[in-house]
Amino acid sequence: MAVKRRKAAKRRKPAKRKTKRRGGGGGLTKLQYHLSPELAEVVGTRKASRPQVVKKLWQYIKAKRLQDNKNRRMINPDKKLGEVLGNRQISMLKMAGAISKHLKKA
Repeated sequence: MAVKRRKAAKRRKPAKRKTKRRGGGGGLTKLQYHLSPELAEVVGTRKASRPQVVKKLWQYIKAKRLQDNKNRRMINPDKKLGEVLGNRQISMLKMAGAISKHLKKA
C-alpha cells in the first residue's frame, strides 16, 4: 500500500512592525558644514553636507579634466583646487581626508 505524504506547511515570516520615522534624513547627509572660503569658491556654496561637497568637487574635477590620463584615480589639482587639496597630485581616496580641514560643523 502506498503511503500518502502531506505537503510541508510553508512557514510565514512574522509581520514587520511599522516604526515611526523621526526627522528627515540621517547620517552624513543630515550634517551641514560651513566651508572654508577656498573650498566655497571651488564648490560654489558656503554651507553643505559632506556628500554634497564631494559630489560638487567631482563635478569641478571632471569639468576641468583634472584626472590623470593614465591613472584615473589620481587628481592633478589646478591653482584653485590646489588651495584646497594641495598642489601635488593626490589620490581620489585621500581627497576626502584633505577636505576635512576645510569643513566646520554648523
